[in-house]
Amino acid sequence: MSKPTPLSGFPEWTPSQRMIEQFVLDRIRATFELYGFAPLETRSVEPLDQLLRKGETSKEVYLLRRLQADVDGPAGDDALGLHFDLTVPFARYVLENAGKLQFPFRRYQIQKVWRGERPQEGRYREFLQADIDIVDRDTLPAHYEAEMPLVIGDALRSLPIPPVRIQVNNRKICEGFYRGVGLTDPEAALRAVDKLDKIGPARVTELLAETAGASEAQAKAALALAEISAPDASFADAVRALGVDDPLLDEGVAELTAVVETAAAHAPGLCVADLRIARGLDYYTGTVYETQMIGYERFGSICSGGRYDNLASAGNVRFPGVGISIGVTRMLGLLFGAGALTASRSVPTCVLVAVTAEEDRSASDAVAAALRSRGVPTEVSPSAAKFGKQIRYAERRGIPYVWFPGADGDEVKDIRSGDQVAAAAGEWTPPRADLKPLVGGAGV
Repeated sequence: MSKPTPLSGFPEWTPSQRMIEQFVLDRIRATFELYGFAPLETRSVEPLDQLLRKGETSKEVYLLRRLQADVDGPAGDDALGLHFDLTVPFARYVLENAGKLQFPFRRYQIQKVWRGERPQEGRYREFLQADIDIVDRDTLPAHYEAEMPLVIGDALRSLPIPPVRIQVNNRKICEGFYRGVGLTDPEAALRAVDKLDKIGPARVTELLAETAGASEAQAKAALALAEISAPDASFADAVRALGVDDPLLDEGVAELTAVVETAAAHAPGLCVADLRIARGLDYYTGTVYETQMIGYERFGSICSGGRYDNLASAGNVRFPGVGISIGVTRMLGLLFGAGALTASRSVPTCVLVAVTAEEDRSASDAVAAALRSRGVPTEVSPSAAKFGKQIRYAERRGIPYVWFPGADGDEVKDIRSGDQVAAAAGEWTPPRADLKPLVGGAGV
């Protein structure tokens, strides 16, 4: 077999990085469950016609089809795509299982997703997301929109990562404002303004004219709205100062004020009202969120989401929801690239049991079994080499303890300090800090 060529955009972490990822997922999962979210996993594929209705990301959908077409096989298998987020499959799941669910339904979902975008630092074609959503039947109270940042704030604060700032906006503010200044295609205006950080105000002004039919004055007003940012409810005064009136605008201001004030009471500094945040997906209808790690702002958001009212509906029955998603792979990729996350060792093993001679391996196996039965990660030396060589094997793998079975009693050595003491496999326990690899962050 010739040497394989790496595929960009499909990350494969080292074992130590994978341990860090699992640590991060465990912390995130624990926080989600503390807030009462139940676990869910959905299939990886969805009908292509559903995926193509969901906004700009639909252009990046990966198709799924068999190499050999089967004309006599089940119809529709060539019209499937890999999901590009977890909200679309979740909405479909709610519709299919509405009769079995208790509403409001709170779920978390941690799965891979796929997007055919250009790979770059922090952006991948296959990546892991950790989502929470709350859906209800017919109506969803706005207070759930204020709850989302609290959950995410607690989840990310539990990790050894830089502090985060959640930028929040409400699409009702934008749409109401655009209508108030006379723009007839507010969705096109939203998509244009959402590109402000990428292409700058001059190009957004051109885009507003090209796609939303904006005059120079209307484009100037839209950019003035997008420049409003505040860490508290004072953003509302800045919006009113622009002199635009619209009922939808007033509704959005009230909802965003509640989100910002709730977050400030729970975690001061966590949220900031930023009216340039729009989100590219068409299904958002209310509050939207984007999250930046301090020091990594140039890479964009690591966690985003929003309110959606029409994504899950069947006839006259609607299931409005609000959700937010942590881009786990994106966040970790940035931190790994900066050397900002480390594990104290590259393997889970806490103890290496030495082998005095191959004919005595069963004795070493018995020690390992006794340690494992009490939750101590243990492996047995691969060979009965000289003890010095077995110790060096442990050092290379970062294993902190080596166990020496003996006819007159066992001993365990901390190879970092050199301390060696008598020990019994049914009683000895390592310090808590050594039991499992510790995950830490530089400067955190």
